[in-house]
Amino acid sequence: QVRLLESGGGSVQAGGSLRLSCAASGYTYMGWFRQAPGKEREGVAAIYTAGGVRWYVDSVKGRFTISRDNAKNTLYLEMNSLKPEDTAMYYCAARPGYGYVSRPLAPENYDYWGQGTQVTVSS
Repeated sequence: QVRLLESGGGSVQAGGSLRLSCAASGYTYMGWFRQAPGKEREGVAAIYTAGGVRWYVDSVKGRFTISRDNAKNTLYLEMNSLKPEDTAMYYCAARPGYGYVSRPLAPENYDYWGQGTQVTVSS
């Protein structure tokens, strides 16, 4: 049974920082997604774990960093300069297999999902 377990969410003021963690065995593509109330789930950041290539949605570039510690089987999302519009439920996701993915930030490309961790940023 595949298990992805997120942690690290919380409430911060604008300009603050949080680090999300996701415990999971190694997958070729892993990503962080978020969903705010009334909005569709969107890809925030993804990583090709075999080569270290990373992708980010434009709204978080320069503020968020995705990384993976292979020794600890843990995926991270370092979030800095948080804004109220970053408020959402954040999900860790993984894609098995080694096939090329043309849109690594698209939720439909991921098969396994965590239960989510809430991030709330106040102004």
